[in-house]
Amino acid sequence: MGAYILRRLLLMIPTIVGIMGISFLVIQFAPGGPVEQVIAQLTGQGDSADQRLSGGGDMLNQQFGNEEMNAKYRGAQGLDPELIAKLEKQFGFDKPPLTRFLDMMWNYIRFDFGESFFRNTTVIDLIIEKMPVSISLGVWILIFSYAISIPLGIKKAVADGSPFDVWTSGVIVIGYAVPSFLFGILLIVLFAGGSFFDWFPLRGLVSDNFAQLSWWEKIIDYFWHLTLPLIALSLSAFATTTLLTKNSFIDEIKKQYVVTARAKGLNERQVLYGHVFRNAMLIVIAGIPGAFISAFFTGSLLIENIFSLDGLGRLGYLSVVNRDYPVVFATLYIFSLMGLVVGLVSDLIYTWIDPRIDFDRRDV
Repeated sequence: MGAYILRRLLLMIPTIVGIMGISFLVIQFAPGGPVEQVIAQLTGQGDSADQRLSGGGDMLNQQFGNEEMNAKYRGAQGLDPELIAKLEKQFGFDKPPLTRFLDMMWNYIRFDFGESFFRNTTVIDLIIEKMPVSISLGVWILIFSYAISIPLGIKKAVADGSPFDVWTSGVIVIGYAVPSFLFGILLIVLFAGGSFFDWFPLRGLVSDNFAQLSWWEKIIDYFWHLTLPLIALSLSAFATTTLLTKNSFIDEIKKQYVVTARAKGLNERQVLYGHVFRNAMLIVIAGIPGAFISAFFTGSLLIENIFSLDGLGRLGYLSVVNRDYPVVFATLYIFSLMGLVVGLVSDLIYTWIDPRIDFDRRDV
């Protein structure tokens, strides 16, 4: 097992470099970089997304000064090449692409992510600031979806073909077919002051007076804000895990060792949880890391924007829109690294549940 872990860790290096390299290459051909964003602001063509980056104007003023920027700009005459050269140097675009990429990877290996282009703070501070929202969504979705899906999937497998199985399958298929962001919009319309009821807040993880609340009021306020986003995100995860659990249990129930266990006089509960459960749960457990990564990173992107939750998903979206490359590449690096590590942990959990699995005897 030690050799397998070492091989997987070593394979992470070219994987990370490949992901970052391809992304870096794509960025080189993407129009509207940070220099163009600043020029658009100076010429009065910047969009509203730029203005949402707090501290951007202050950083530009500190770097060049209002008088210099105004002097360099002469309306139709455009911007002075000297100012453009200063902008390129400020953002690091005065170096060749390969040099910039190698410098970036060397810094990232040491977890030095630099500073945001348009926010007067470091990238790591930004990520830490937004982390609680995304962790809240990812952890609670994982807990709720698996706490409901696994028992329901087992019940559906035992009652396969029954009316209970049929009508619950209909609900699950509908839940799987409806995108989480669309369901989130529906929840806002129905329960967040859209057109019907105003029962839940529309934005934020906690209320403005959260610090003044007692400990039990803080708990209630926290889950009050999380209710609608969790329902919207849990729908697809709940459907997938339930069907996965059901199909896995059905496959195991048909095997010979189950027939033998029943022939020995064991009741259904002993057969299910003493023999079938361990084998059937292997494939379900394998989906836990993927479900967490999906909820923590990709799944929360649209939901955070719909419910105005200031988490990593929203941070990544605004950073891409505003070409804040240090934040974009840092979040991509962290997400990719965590995904690879979680995949390795999933394999180790495999061996813990079923000692018969030996990855040392298999190719990576």
